[in-house]
Amino acid sequence: MRKLVTLLAAAGMMVAAGVASAEPITIKFSHVVAENTPKGKMALKFKELAESRLPGKVTVEVYPNSQLFGDGKVLEAMLLGDVQIAAPSLSKFNKYTKKLQVFDLPFLFKDMEAVEKFQQGPDGQKLLASMEKKGLLGLGYLHNGLKQLSASRELRNPEDADGLKFRIQTSDVLAAQFEAVGAVPLKKPFSEVFLLLQTKAIDGQENTWSNIYSKKFFEVQEHITASNHGLIDYLVVTSAEFWNGLPADVRPVLDQAMKEAIAHGNMIAEEKANSDRKRIEDSGVSTILTLSDAERAKWVAVMKPVWDKFAEEIGQDLIDAAVASNN
Repeated sequence: MRKLVTLLAAAGMMVAAGVASAEPITIKFSHVVAENTPKGKMALKFKELAESRLPGKVTVEVYPNSQLFGDGKVLEAMLLGDVQIAAPSLSKFNKYTKKLQVFDLPFLFKDMEAVEKFQQGPDGQKLLASMEKKGLLGLGYLHNGLKQLSASRELRNPEDADGLKFRIQTSDVLAAQFEAVGAVPLKKPFSEVFLLLQTKAIDGQENTWSNIYSKKFFEVQEHITASNHGLIDYLVVTSAEFWNGLPADVRPVLDQAMKEAIAHGNMIAEEKANSDRKRIEDSGVSTILTLSDAERAKWVAVMKPVWDKFAEEIGQDLIDAAVASNN
């Protein structure tokens, strides 16, 4: 009898082990925006593709609107294994590499086509692995778009920004950019920008058309300059330990699903940038100023020295490669 109980117990353990090994891999995807944004839709597309192509093997849990972590904490959480995928702004990685600062340099890219050319080229792809030794692995670049300047007064020439207080992301490059035109850069959370503008605690900000529209910044800013002076993109990132440890039959499928999801998100981002600019124009609440070539050249001349200031940290070869993408 005792032998039978032992055999039954052993069999039960084997069944339990079999059940455990059959459990799907759970991937927690944390981001800070709503599900109806390009980033939110990209995350849901990844979930759809991953789960349909790896049924029973992979479960993707998407947590929008900072439900799990904000961008300030998500990378630390990822290294602890509490989240597997996130998509913070490229400006958020300064602690892990200085090379991604290349994307913050003012007037580096003439348009989103140049951005895409650089990111998909050898130098841009090499950057995806630039933090692997620190535990983070880039999976791809997700677009938001080129930045525009908004302020309480018209910004036609660089001297028009003198003395104004601008909210910026946590980036030394962006701080230097505004200091170059005599402005005062203030590093503040994105969630606080509308109130800061509304209460006149700051005079202006820089953002993409979709952010200016969706967060209603245009309602509390009289003037927007269509400057296209910088970039806001995101790096879809994962834990190197987690991704490299995925089964051989799973990782290639997830790689492909992510590529397709990012392409889907980027298509939506481009459409949204164009439509949201038109919505701002149609509202009549704020005026949009388009710079002439001569006016734009003045901004470039004043801000371009920022490139030299950070060339050693970023790498001149990387800056040169980015410049070449404009051709």
